[in-house]
Amino acid sequence: MNINRRNFLRNAAATTFGLAAIPEILSAAMPINQKKKKGLISGLKTGDVVLFQGDSITDAGREKTKQLSNSQGSFGGGYAFLAGAHLLNEYAAKGLLFYNRGISGNKVYQLADRWQKDCFDLKPKVISILIGVNDFWHTLDGKYDGTVERYEQDFRQLLILTKKMLPEVHLIIGEPFAVLGCSAVTEKWYPAFDGYRAAALKLADEFNAVFIPYQSIFDEAQKYAPGKYWTGDGVHPTMAGSALMAEAWLKAVK
Repeated sequence: MNINRRNFLRNAAATTFGLAAIPEILSAAMPINQKKKKGLISGLKTGDVVLFQGDSITDAGREKTKQLSNSQGSFGGGYAFLAGAHLLNEYAAKGLLFYNRGISGNKVYQLADRWQKDCFDLKPKVISILIGVNDFWHTLDGKYDGTVERYEQDFRQLLILTKKMLPEVHLIIGEPFAVLGCSAVTEKWYPAFDGYRAAALKLADEFNAVFIPYQSIFDEAQKYAPGKYWTGDGVHPTMAGSALMAEAWLKAVK
C-alpha cells in the first residue's frame, strides 16, 4: 500500500469514527441535569423567528447583502446553517424563519452597535448568541484593550436591553471556546481566557438562558480525534466541528 493510499484510508477512518462519536461526546459534555428548555423549538408558533448572532464562527462566510431568512447563502456553511436546516425539515409545517446575523471579528460592543437592525427589527422569539473569543483574542495583538470585566459588563447590558425590548424572548448563550494545539491558540490564552467562559456561564444563569458548553464539548471531542480535526486554528470549526456544534445546539433546545 503506498503512502498516499494509507493516509487516505487513515483520514477516512478518522472522519467516520469522529462523526459517529458525536452522541457519546455530547452525552459526556452535556450532563442530563444541565439547564435546558424542553421543547423550546417545538413550542414556537407559525412564523416565529429564530436568530443566530455572534462573530465569525456564526458568520461562517454568509452573504451580507440580501441577508434572507431560511437561505443557504445568507447562512454560510457553519453550525447555524446545519442546525437551522435540521429544524426547518423537522418543523416544516410551522413556517419558522431562521436568520443568521453573525459578523466576523465582532466583539460584544459591536453586537450592541447593530442590535436594533440585526435583532430588534427582526422581532425574534429565540436569540442564540455565541460571542467572546474576539473580546480576548484581539487583546493579544495590542489592537483592543478590553478586559473580561468589560466583556461581562457589555454582555449584561446587551441582555438587559434585549429582555426589556423583547420580554418574551428565549435566550441561548454559547460558551466561547479555544482549542489548544492548533495554529492560533497557544498556552498564552490560558488561564485568562477561562474568565470569559465563566462570565458567559454566569450570564446564562442570570438571564435564565440555555447554555451550550462548547469548550467542554471540544475538550471531550479530543478524546476521539485531535483538536485540528475539529477546528483548524483552535477557534474556527472544521466541517466536523461545525456538525458537532450544531448537534450540541439541537440537543440543548429540543
